[in-house]
Amino acid sequence: MNKYNSVKLIGVDLGGTKLNVGMVEGTKILRKTSKMLPVIQKDEKCVIDLIINLIKKVVKNDIIEGICIGVPSLLDKKAGIVHDVLNIPSWKEVQLASILKAEFRVSIFMENDANCFALGEYYFGLGKRCENMVCMTLGTGLGTGIISNNQIISGAYGGAGEFGMLSYKDGIIEDYCSGKFFKRYNTTGKLMSKKATQGNLEALKIFDEFGSHLGHAIKTIMYTVNPDKIIIGGSIAKAAIFFDNSLKKSISDFSYRKILKNLKIEYSYNSDIALLGATSLYR
Repeated sequence: MNKYNSVKLIGVDLGGTKLNVGMVEGTKILRKTSKMLPVIQKDEKCVIDLIINLIKKVVKNDIIEGICIGVPSLLDKKAGIVHDVLNIPSWKEVQLASILKAEFRVSIFMENDANCFALGEYYFGLGKRCENMVCMTLGTGLGTGIISNNQIISGAYGGAGEFGMLSYKDGIIEDYCSGKFFKRYNTTGKLMSKKATQGNLEALKIFDEFGSHLGHAIKTIMYTVNPDKIIIGGSIAKAAIFFDNSLKKSISDFSYRKILKNLKIEYSYNSDIALLGATSLYR
């Protein structure tokens, strides 16, 4: 955790479709900006230039001590290399740390974006004082970060806890527990939520189905990790009112009743929590 409240850091939350950048001092975001990633990416430099430009926009004339970035992929933290970003096709093997260090002359810290979300909730959000928890981000894809015995479980390449990649039905869990699910109905989670708010029966039924699939994913987590708490965030979490009941119904047949009874499921609506979590990487 960042214990240096007077230190100014840049937090970067690189998602599959959106980039958020902010200047953070302690727990306070002094300035921030965001932008959607370009749909057409000729090469890896396209997204790199966007990151650099947004960082410069929030830095202005301030002196920063480090840049802390969450990336939606596997990464070699020692070498500072990002590998095979599924939602950014142009990024196959990007020397991101060395590129940013050469540009800004500060230390660079990197972690998987879902792990940054978990760190953000652990230090600054709903997960304070929770020793064992799992944080799920429902957005373009499904990301999962694990806190066990007060430590982030990152794995060799930051890919620990990728429950969304497990086989499920005719694909993988992520196909049914993220924005990809709504593409099956030729729409988006945002548009479906709008319809559900208006009382559209088909939309409500679709969200009911979504909750059942998410419940399956949560039962997988309960059997393998056994957390005290699960925190669900991301853009689709804003529609929790439409799928929370079916989610809870889906997990009601969980075999170990003690675990089921004690498990807490909460929804996070802080869109900056992963950005804040990234700054906790500063050491």
